[in-house]
Amino acid sequence: MISVSKIKNWLRRLKFKLNHDFFTIENVVLGLAIILCLVWTFQSIKAMSRNWELSEKLTAEKKTLELLKVEVEAAELENDYYKSDEYQELLARKQLDKKLEGENMVVLPENSEAAKNKYKNSSVEVVEKKYSNAQKWMMYLFPNY
Repeated sequence: MISVSKIKNWLRRLKFKLNHDFFTIENVVLGLAIILCLVWTFQSIKAMSRNWELSEKLTAEKKTLELLKVEVEAAELENDYYKSDEYQELLARKQLDKKLEGENMVVLPENSEAAKNKYKNSSVEVVEKKYSNAQKWMMYLFPNY
């Protein structure tokens, strides 16, 4: 068994070594300098990260602003078009069946069944050539093949 005096002796030696070998002025100053450098580095990285996030947010907001400006401009142009005489004339022609003086309206009859089925029974046959996969690749890579 280890005696109490041996343990006390060992603790005194350990305390002496720590005070004279590790906790010297130079080592304490060096430790503080390392801690300050680590804190400074962490804060710098944190600031750069926040600046990057704000920059991305600003870019997104600028894009949104540009999009809204384009939409406003399009709405203004559309509003100007609706106020124009050309649109008013087209609207009157379409909805009120109005016409200008000297214009004649022609009403055509519905197509007859013969006209509708004229090209349904055509005798033209489409012949499609079957190509192998290799031939298709050759035609794709070399169009003049």
